[in-house]
Amino acid sequence: MEPLTKGDDSMITREILEKREEDTLTHFAMLSSKSKGRQSEEEPCDFRTDFQRDRDRIIHCKAFRRLKHKTQVFIAPEGDHYRTRLTHTLEVSQIARTISRALGLNEDLTEAIALGHDLGHTPFGHGGEEVLNRLSPRGFKHNVQSLRVVDVLEKIKGLNLTSEVRDGILCHTGLQKSLTLEGQVVALADRVAYINHDIDDALRAGVLKMEALPKDSIELFGTTPSERINVMVRDIIINCWHKSSIQMSEEKQLGMENLRSFLFEKVYIGSEAKEEEYKAKQLLEMLYHYFCDHPEKIIEAYKKRADDTEEAVVDYIAGMTDHYVMHLYSEIFIPHGWKV
Repeated sequence: MEPLTKGDDSMITREILEKREEDTLTHFAMLSSKSKGRQSEEEPCDFRTDFQRDRDRIIHCKAFRRLKHKTQVFIAPEGDHYRTRLTHTLEVSQIARTISRALGLNEDLTEAIALGHDLGHTPFGHGGEEVLNRLSPRGFKHNVQSLRVVDVLEKIKGLNLTSEVRDGILCHTGLQKSLTLEGQVVALADRVAYINHDIDDALRAGVLKMEALPKDSIELFGTTPSERINVMVRDIIINCWHKSSIQMSEEKQLGMENLRSFLFEKVYIGSEAKEEEYKAKQLLEMLYHYFCDHPEKIIEAYKKRADDTEEAVVDYIAGMTDHYVMHLYSEIFIPHGWKV
C-alpha cells in the first residue's frame, strides 16, 4: 500500500477527521484524539477515528447479530413488526445520535455506545436477567455483562474498545452516570426509545388501549410515537444546550416517569404479554442447573474465558437467543423417538 499523502484534498484521513472534531464540536464533547485509550495499545487506523473503529467492531461482532433473536418485551412474537433487542438498539442509536449532533457532541462515540449497550442482554428480556441474577452467586446485571462481552467474550481477547465506549456501555443504566456527555445521552435515549416503542408494541398486541394511556402524559407528549419522541428529544436538546449534564426539564421528566410507571404496571408486570414469561424463566433455570451439573456440555470458548463453571454457565446462557434456548431445552429435556 502506498503511503498516505498529507494535505491531499481527495483523501479524508483520521487526522483530518480528528481536526474536524476539534473545529466543530463543543468543548463539552469527547474528542477522539483525547481518548484515554484502549486496554491494549494498538496502531491507529489511517482513515477512522478510534470511536469509529469501536462502532465498526461492535456492528461486526457475533453478540450484535444475536440481538435480532432476543426478546424486547414480547416473547417469541409471531408478528414481523414487534421490536427485538436489535431493533431497540437501532432506535436508541438513532435518537442518541440526533441529540448528540444537535448538542455538538461526538456522534461517533454516541453511536458506538448505543450499539453496544445491550450486547450482554439475556434471552427472554428482563425475565432472563432476573433468573440469572437470582441463580448466579455473582448476581447478574445486563450492563455489566455487556462490558464483559466486549472485554472478554468476543473474539480471542475481546474487542479492545476505548475507555469512553466501555464506560458508556457500563453506565447506560443504574445509578452511576457516564463520565462523558455522550454516554449520558445514550442512557436517556435508551429510556425514550423503550417507553415509546413498548407502548407502540403493546397497542399493536391489544395489551393496551389508547384510551387507557395516562391522559396527562399524552397531552404533554402527543398521541403517536413520533410525536412523543420528537417532544422528548426536543426538550432534551433545549434543556441541555451548553450544560455539563444531560437531563430533561422537570415537567417532561415527570411526564416520562409517569409513562414508565404505567408501563411497569400494565405491561411489564401485570399484562397477558407476561403470562408466558414464567415458562421462559423455568427453561432458563433448568438449563442453568443442567450445565452446572454437566460443564462438559458448555461450548469450549466460554469455559476458557471463565474463572469457574458457574461463570461459564452464565456467559453461555446470557449469550443465547430465545430460539436457541428453546432448541436446547428440546434437545436436552424432551424425549426423542428411538432411532435404529
